[in-house]
Amino acid sequence: MQRSWPILAGSLLLSLCAEPALAFCGFYVAKADTKLFNRASQVAIVRDGDRTVMTMANDFQGDPTEFAMVIPVPTVVKREQIAVAEKALLDHLDAYSSPRLVEYHDPNPCAGADFEGLRAHGYAAPAAPMVKMQDARTRSLGVTIEARYTVGEYDILILSATQSGGLETWLRESGYRIPRGASEVLGSYIRQQMRFFVARVNLKEQARLGFTYLRPLQVSYESPKFMLPIRLGTVNADGPQELFVFTLTRQGRVEATNYRTVRLPSDVDVPTYVKDEFGTFYRAMFAEQVRKEDMSVLFTEYAWDMGWCDPCAADPLSADELRRLGVWWVGNDASGGANVFLTRLHVRYDGAHFPQDLVFQQTGDRQNFQGRYVMHHPFTGEASCAEGDAYRRAVSARMEREAQNLAHLTGWSVEQVRRRAGLEPPPHAQQVTPARKTWWDRLWSW
Repeated sequence: MQRSWPILAGSLLLSLCAEPALAFCGFYVAKADTKLFNRASQVAIVRDGDRTVMTMANDFQGDPTEFAMVIPVPTVVKREQIAVAEKALLDHLDAYSSPRLVEYHDPNPCAGADFEGLRAHGYAAPAAPMVKMQDARTRSLGVTIEARYTVGEYDILILSATQSGGLETWLRESGYRIPRGASEVLGSYIRQQMRFFVARVNLKEQARLGFTYLRPLQVSYESPKFMLPIRLGTVNADGPQELFVFTLTRQGRVEATNYRTVRLPSDVDVPTYVKDEFGTFYRAMFAEQVRKEDMSVLFTEYAWDMGWCDPCAADPLSADELRRLGVWWVGNDASGGANVFLTRLHVRYDGAHFPQDLVFQQTGDRQNFQGRYVMHHPFTGEASCAEGDAYRRAVSARMEREAQNLAHLTGWSVEQVRRRAGLEPPPHAQQVTPARKTWWDRLWSW
């Protein structure tokens, strides 16, 4: 059995800003996108009032005949509420909101700059084609096929059921290999009177359309429930999985109501060698934060009004792209970012730490946030003035802080980080606390 849809089946000149509170400044040089992680699913959720449009993609690789998806949905979904989306839409969302690395180059300290402050500072896929069931047999198991559609390269069923055993039996008899433990989870959805969105690949349609990969599925519905089912995907998972949720709303930042939602550490100075291995750094940093939080929280990686960013890892999405994701309230102007707030959430989860589905709420918080990490390149020219001596001493202290920061973020040995950064241990192995910053440190990090 190949990888299934685990979560969806249950689902470069330094320029100090004149007004630092308005912009981050700096030059973007690298990003940490979803491709850094294995078993990563992506979900874009557009939400306004009771209306939800959900676009779902993951990293499934393997024979299309071994792919299937079962998603609990709160209502019967009609044919016109289902679509096949382009992966490029989610790729653009990912690139635009990815945590990023920015860099600054220190100016000549002899050119009049004041350095006093610086000195101070899934679900199992079926084994065989679906067997056509007799209506009488289906009814006897308490299963009702509410609707049957072919959308793009997918055959889709909308099911309801009266008891989990009957639904499990029907799925097994229809060629779906149900993992042990699924019945209990299915039963909890049945008790909530939820339906089941079941999709599999129609090979003839896929060949006719000319696609060699599985495109994201998109479904829209009306329901007061703002949630994402993940429990079915934890039943047969062989380890923790990655989930990236991109929400687009009118109000503001989105957070979970049944799990803590916290910001990733951000705006932290790190050694310049991180530039060449930003992906390795980011994976280690994220793993360390997950460990510290006992794999029990969702992390906010980005929260910002669509239409601008600072610095940008990619251009904002156009009005046309937003509409294709389901943002129905945008106009026809080219910018498209009017009154669209994007939240990017990242969670590493398994069944033991996330026994419940994710339930969300919109907040009125429109404060901008991005996962952002900062490199400062020291001035390398001749600096023979008095300020140059002070600058060099200040840079040494700053580089030590950067090493301490990196070790603190990732759990790496500070001695190892110092070696990689070409630093000598400080006198008496004095430790510099990463969290303590002067006002100049904070200004310098903009």
